Amino acid sequence: MPPLLLAALALGQPPATSADWKQAETKYLSNITQVTRDFVRAGEGYFSPDGTKIIYQAEEKDTGNPFYQIFVQNLATGKHWKVSPGNGRTTCAYFHPDGKKILFASSHEDPDTKKHQDAEYKQREEDKKTGKRRNYVWDFDPFMKIYEADIDGGNRKCLTPDAKVYTAEGAYSADGRKIAYSSGNAGDVQIWIMDADGKNPKQITTAKNCYNGGPFLSPDGKRVVFRSDRKEKDRLQLYVIDADGKNEKALTANDQWVYWAPYWYKDNKHIIYTAADHGDGTIRPNYDLYWMNTETGKTTRITHAPGADVLPVFSPDYKKVMWTTSRDGRSPTQLWIADFTPPTE
Repeated sequence: MPPLLLAALALGQPPATSADWKQAETKYLSNITQVTRDFVRAGEGYFSPDGTKIIYQAEEKDTGNPFYQIFVQNLATGKHWKVSPGNGRTTCAYFHPDGKKILFASSHEDPDTKKHQDAEYKQREEDKKTGKRRNYVWDFDPFMKIYEADIDGGNRKCLTPDAKVYTAEGAYSADGRKIAYSSGNAGDVQIWIMDADGKNPKQITTAKNCYNGGPFLSPDGKRVVFRSDRKEKDRLQLYVIDADGKNEKALTANDQWVYWAPYWYKDNKHIIYTAADHGDGTIRPNYDLYWMNTETGKTTRITHAPGADVLPVFSPDYKKVMWTTSRDGRSPTQLWIADFTPPTE
């Protein structure tokens, strides 16, 4: 069996008591602090280049729009401000390395945004009446495009104006010259790299009839880590590929698990990511954060909370990790930050 598969099978369930799981996390995490509060839900946050701010997606209260919008927040004061248009769906925000620009994806140019928003509220009311809990489904909105703006949301500019399919999940390279992103129809989404001004787009993945997404260029700009369900629909696995589209390699191989949201560590060798065992269809999978050596396949579990821990990222100095979590498994998801001690493997 592949070493990654053996490692995954060896991973157990979270410790039974609060004291146990909190103690289990102290080896790698300390000073765990919640940083977003004033939202229905919030998540997928990223640090500014100087580490003083974060950008993230969140659902506001009582605005008539149930979908995420993009916010920037000052970590010292907690003050936050909306930088996206306010209508439609938004996702996948990121700071430019110079700290003066931001990136995000938005469907606000869709003429039917109000219809979609009303339909979502109506569905939520139906779910509440019936007690139904919907499975997570990502909408590959063909109106989703990538935009650049100032950090106050001004001077917004579409970088992919000619896109006729879902185009999102963008992130700058460390030098700010490139953007890795995902684009395609719902059944065939590929990884692309373009210049930071939107020019010279180049497709780097070729696996058809599947989703390839969540790309991040390594700190040295040489490789891209991403997720894909090419082995089995919706069963995401992790992959790495050179920035020129060569030398693609699978990092995980256990189709009983779902792996996603990989993010590079500073050494261009390790990643932090999210994973959960989906092997037992009678129980709800519990997502946790893991650490992986991409050269050896060695993995280490980082979180043990009963709630979902997902979408981890590092601060610019790599001393902190931020992620989306409910921690207790009952509360709405918010962003949390902790000091990070990397495993030695």
